Amino acid sequence: MFAVVTIAGQQFRVQANDELFVHRLDGKAGDNVEFSDVLMTSDGGNVAVGSAVKAVVKAEIIDHLKGDKVLIFKKKRRKGYQKLNGHRQSLTKIKIQAIA
Repeated sequence: MFAVVTIAGQQFRVQANDELFVHRLDGKAGDNVEFSDVLMTSDGGNVAVGSAVKAVVKAEIIDHLKGDKVLIFKKKRRKGYQKLNGHRQSLTKIKIQAIA
């Protein structure tokens, strides 16, 4: 069984025991969270889409961490202008417990 769920503004295809990185969520490591914005579920041949979906995805927060550094480099040639900027996205690692 799998489900397509919206978590922190992004859509993910999840199954039980999946671990994934999402944008930073509120809560501490070890807390349980529920996502009720389920867009689709599939159980073998039974597919439910849209308003027919009555499912909730339950997950556990494993850890809060930062992603890889992304460097932004700007330059205008022959003008002596250079700018280097960096960014690390704040992420939360979650483990899907169940789709109920």
